[in-house]
Amino acid sequence: MMDQHQVILSLGSNQGDRLAAILSCIDLIHNEVAVVVKVSKLYETPAWGFESDAFYNCAILVHTSKSAQKMLSQVLKVEKNLGRVRKNEAGYQARIIDIDIISYDEEIIATENLNIPHPLLQNRKFVLQPMLDLGLNWEHPKYKKSIAELLLNCEDSSECKVIQNLISPIEKLSLHNFNYIAIEGNIGAGKTTLATKLAADCNAKLVLERFADNPFLPKFYKDQSRYAFPLEMSFLADRYQQLSDDLAQFDLFKDFVVADYHIFKSLIFAKVTLQEDEFRLYKTMFDIIHKEMPKPDLYVYLYQNTDRLLQNIKKRGRSYEQEIPGEYLEKINRGYLDYIKTQTDLNVLVIDVSDLDFVKKQEDYVFLLNAINKKITTK
Repeated sequence: MMDQHQVILSLGSNQGDRLAAILSCIDLIHNEVAVVVKVSKLYETPAWGFESDAFYNCAILVHTSKSAQKMLSQVLKVEKNLGRVRKNEAGYQARIIDIDIISYDEEIIATENLNIPHPLLQNRKFVLQPMLDLGLNWEHPKYKKSIAELLLNCEDSSECKVIQNLISPIEKLSLHNFNYIAIEGNIGAGKTTLATKLAADCNAKLVLERFADNPFLPKFYKDQSRYAFPLEMSFLADRYQQLSDDLAQFDLFKDFVVADYHIFKSLIFAKVTLQEDEFRLYKTMFDIIHKEMPKPDLYVYLYQNTDRLLQNIKKRGRSYEQEIPGEYLEKINRGYLDYIKTQTDLNVLVIDVSDLDFVKKQEDYVFLLNAINKKITTK
């Protein structure tokens, strides 16, 4: 899984339909560059540093795994797509859209074409006031001051007139209407990556399966017949304990819970790995536990074909997974799909992600967000 970075961008326009330019810019960034998590109010401010028409300005917070240099190249592309033509002339110029990278986490970056934090942000009220709206616990890495402190000390006396409130693409989604979303999938399908990203972007409490702590897992891949039963029993106990604890503990600061597994996966894997007599005993224990577990409001199954699963498993490099045969993965996939067919009272969304890359391709991630949101709104 790639780390998520918090990046603040400042958007401005003083040519043509300024509101349309700002809104189009936000949508383009969200759909093609990075997830737009928060958006400030929209302000009208006088041109700063030159004589021209007044600007519309706002600030946005985005989450991304991309580097600062990659972000720069992509926001310049957004500017170009919206009709901006950069001229090789000294001084400031009127423009249909302007995108500045203000901060990248709390890093200091100095290259030939990129300086972060933006070297003039502390002097610009039209940057600081929208940044304050984002409600971030951000401190300038050089001056060691918060946004509020920078604004208080700013000598720019120009007026920032509120035009209207803006809503981020993430805030427009209906995910907050549910309390509990489970993301499921085969080994290597990307369920943990998607759950982690979804939780970070949508202010959800994240529950991740603690598979790495299971001492039977490496042994199972070496000798399945010997270690299958203790492995499945230990997983069942741990999943029950973790979900019971995490789903019972309400978090006032999070909108909902997203988990990268559902308790029923225990039965699916056990049916594939256990002998018939072992499975009968296991199912007796499972049925007792399953009755006490809350059902997710939405169950998302990420389907990937076997070839893609094997590629992903090889890529992430866990030594004990490298010898997993394709036949085993196919059995797990069939087990999930058979289970889904029988769950008439479970709100299920199956998405084929075999040809998607929702880590590297923003448009693929947005596709998943929209698919989940559509399932919620049409329930």
